[in-house]
Amino acid sequence: LKFQLQIPVGPPSSSQPPPPPPRNMASVVRRSVVPSLVARGIARRGAAPALSVAARRLLPGSSAPSGLRASSSTLPPFTSERYPIKRGDFAEVTTADIEFFKSVLPAADVLLADDAEGGGLEAFNVDWLGTVRGRASVVLRPSTTEQLSKIMAHCHKRKMAVCPQGGNTGLVGGSVPVFDEVVISTNKMNKVLDVDEYTGIMTCEAGCVLEQVDHHLAELGLRMPLDLGAKGSCQIGGNVATNAGGLRLLRYGSLHGTVLGAEFVLADGTIVDTMSKMRKDNTGSYLRQLVIGSEGTLGIITKLAIACPPLPKAENVAFLACSSFENVLKLFKEAKGQLGEILSAYEFLDSESVTVLNKWTGVSSPLESQAPFYVLIETAGSNAGHDEEKLHAFLEHTMESGLVDDGTVASEPSKIKAIWEVRERITEALKHDGYVYKYDISLPLPKLYDLVNDTRKLFENDDRVTRVVGFGHMGDGNLHLNITGPKFDPEVMSALEPWLWERTRDVRGSISAEHGIGFKKRDVIGFSKTPEAVSLMATLKKTLDPDGILNPYKMVQVPGAP
Repeated sequence: LKFQLQIPVGPPSSSQPPPPPPRNMASVVRRSVVPSLVARGIARRGAAPALSVAARRLLPGSSAPSGLRASSSTLPPFTSERYPIKRGDFAEVTTADIEFFKSVLPAADVLLADDAEGGGLEAFNVDWLGTVRGRASVVLRPSTTEQLSKIMAHCHKRKMAVCPQGGNTGLVGGSVPVFDEVVISTNKMNKVLDVDEYTGIMTCEAGCVLEQVDHHLAELGLRMPLDLGAKGSCQIGGNVATNAGGLRLLRYGSLHGTVLGAEFVLADGTIVDTMSKMRKDNTGSYLRQLVIGSEGTLGIITKLAIACPPLPKAENVAFLACSSFENVLKLFKEAKGQLGEILSAYEFLDSESVTVLNKWTGVSSPLESQAPFYVLIETAGSNAGHDEEKLHAFLEHTMESGLVDDGTVASEPSKIKAIWEVRERITEALKHDGYVYKYDISLPLPKLYDLVNDTRKLFENDDRVTRVVGFGHMGDGNLHLNITGPKFDPEVMSALEPWLWERTRDVRGSISAEHGIGFKKRDVIGFSKTPEAVSLMATLKKTLDPDGILNPYKMVQVPGAP
């Protein structure tokens, strides 16, 4: 077994696969020796998927997308045409409504479409994957909670549907309108308000971009407890509204634990302030939990208080090859036992993930040998010598036991970033591979990869499917199952659903591990939640939003509503 120090970095993304990058394996170490962890800097992994038009236009400070129009040949069909759904009994936007909005916001923050089909506002009407598309004719960009409150009070009075939108990086159709809902973008609410140097608790507005906040915190010796591949464009309010999981959940837990306070606006314009920064506040119900994971259906988040952990002083990444998924499982058990408190991420990907990654981005595996499975392990701690000793013992043991066939270790920031690109850019590569049937599910670990194998068998020798790819977060049982094809095919969809949902239900898994329910999974939530639980969710929605104007057609169906 050879552990290499130098990591090849692939060329930028392009529509055609570039030639493989040259190898530069300058230092090879013997089987019984772990590479010296000489670089002590902490890498800030800036490599996110290439931003869609929508994501680029939604970055704080970006100009209004006037005149932004995609070619009709590149746009997906309207959601209302692809899916059997009827428009709710909501008011349509009038000239009087536009005048009211302009009395609340600067004219530059009231964006109007060029036509009745949302022309010119494609950045806000089309999701990142390019699979769903609305017809919103108005986009509002409030800068303050008070402005948003006035807008919501007006929409409530008029019974006018709204679609809250952050960075528009969602993957289940939750962040774009289904019909002509008024889009309320939070990208002007982008200030970090305070960081407590003693507690590490940060208060910020909902439109802050995750990566920008992480860089700001790093200057103060802190980090966000959340990390995503789309961090360069996703916004913290949207992260919390969807209860995003990401790459650091194994180490820091979910946002239900790290979000200490929230301010949000209800459907009628009421401002609810639960911005306590106290870790202990046992004064009644934790109302902030209502909006964490609610996907903008109960209220629109405007401010947050988040507990941010210290920035690690030592960070290392190992990229390892395994001959079987059984070895991936056993390696995870060993990593938890031997690396313990310094283990911060454990990601797995199959060989097909690496194939599609290299084809469409030019990024390749840092290993010369090929394997059926690869594992990315990140350690983060406060003592470089201590971490090196633990990692040395772990790698030596797993090499000798045959769990690992090949691997490379990096502690220098640029090489850490290069290794993480192998994992983080898979989603980008898949988008170039054709239409993507994307599934984000939780399963018991021993059964995690069975569904990938069974899906491949289902479409064996089927020209309608290009490839089946499996990767994800082993630390929390989260599988990202992706099936690509030349184009959307309703027969392929019918073969996948409800078959996948039934398989997930039968092992007590979840049909949505971290992407949320959104529009695409609303009608199948019953595969993961009991009828009583779904009914209670609908009751809560009806209580807080009786007219159903907040992000309609998403999350849960209220009886009598579309």
